[in-house]
Amino acid sequence: MGPHPAVAAIRLAVRRVLNDILAEHGRTPGRLTPDERSSSPLVLVACSGGADSMALASALAFEAPRAGLRAGGVTVDHGLQSGSDLRAAEVASRLRELGLDPVESVAVTVGRVTRVAHSAAYRGGGSRAGGPEAAARDARYAALDAAAERHRAAAVLLGHTRDDQAETVLLGLARGSGIRSLSGMAAVSGADGRYRRPFLQLDRQTARKACMVQSLPVWDDPHNTDPAYTRSRLRHEGLPALEKALGKGVVEALARTAQLSRDDADALDAWAGKAAAGVRDADGRLECAALHDLPPAVRRRVLRRAAIEAGAPAGSLFARHIEEVDRLITGWRGQGAINLPGRVVARRQGGRLVIRQG
Repeated sequence: MGPHPAVAAIRLAVRRVLNDILAEHGRTPGRLTPDERSSSPLVLVACSGGADSMALASALAFEAPRAGLRAGGVTVDHGLQSGSDLRAAEVASRLRELGLDPVESVAVTVGRVTRVAHSAAYRGGGSRAGGPEAAARDARYAALDAAAERHRAAAVLLGHTRDDQAETVLLGLARGSGIRSLSGMAAVSGADGRYRRPFLQLDRQTARKACMVQSLPVWDDPHNTDPAYTRSRLRHEGLPALEKALGKGVVEALARTAQLSRDDADALDAWAGKAAAGVRDADGRLECAALHDLPPAVRRRVLRRAAIEAGAPAGSLFARHIEEVDRLITGWRGQGAINLPGRVVARRQGGRLVIRQG
């Protein structure tokens, strides 16, 4: 008799991702001999102790040895709740019980500037102003990046589900930031495709069921039900209200929207990349007439790319900034320069668009 359907589903999702990783490293699936183990690629799982990431950890522990890969785990202690260090230690212990190795718990300090506290040297990191959710996310990814580099991991698996994807799409819709925001989370992201999300086609209930039938203990983060957090309100109030008004299937529809939007956004980005060279003069300046002839979606991408190349931080460059610059092309009335983040200035001069710092 085979495994429970929920367990089979999560294992299949992980197996597919592991096969992709093997192919990228020029390997074929197969069990390792003791001599091969030390040289095989390492895959880490990011685990909070919640149902999604515990289900992912269990599937990785089962599938990795059969695929010929090493498997380890990382849990991040954000230090936002009393006893979080003890809970992180418990999660690390559970990962070891699953057979993962190496396993480590990394403590971070969450704030406007995030810092990683760990006995090993930390290289890299980042900071970003914003609310507590954004600060915690920045701290978490900085810690995961550092762990991946420390262990030379081929990939880090994340337990985001189809429900998380639906929430992300709705948050992007609320920001009004365009099609890229509606594309949600990518199945593969990060430097050199470091982050992999095997569960984007699986719902949250499948992961929880897989934990239950395997008797895996899970921890439910109280922040996930705290109405002070936007995503929590969306999860417990917004999505249920949409399902009540529109019927079941909203989550699946939003997840499909994410994939379709991502395909469209990728195509437009590629088009803009090719178009960028054709709208510059011999001195590399942007020609307003040539920009005007581009479709708006392509033109705005060219402008955004030019602003980033000039030094504007991508994370601080919003749709309203690009719309103002676009009006220098489509609504020229002799208006003055447009100030952009990063002390970048865009101005129109003699039929040319000049974007540069200062």
